[in-house]
Amino acid sequence: MAAKELTGRVVSDKMDKTVVVAVENRVPHPKYQKIVVRTKKYKAHDDSNECKAGDIVRIRETRPLSRTKCWVVADIVGRSEKV
Repeated sequence: MAAKELTGRVVSDKMDKTVVVAVENRVPHPKYQKIVVRTKKYKAHDDSNECKAGDIVRIRETRPLSRTKCWVVADIVGRSEKV
């Protein structure tokens, strides 16, 4: 079975070899049918510490690496514009 892949924005890179990625999911409200944005945060393993806050990354599901970390950064889709 193929591993799940998600795309999101790095919100924190303060940990060593770990980044926090926020993934937005747009779903219609069950009663009012207005589009609601739901955000979930995932901790992902970044072995080379090259992700910075604001980057758009693709994460892939993997075996549990720690108590809260079971995702790994597959690749960086876009860099942040901060200097």
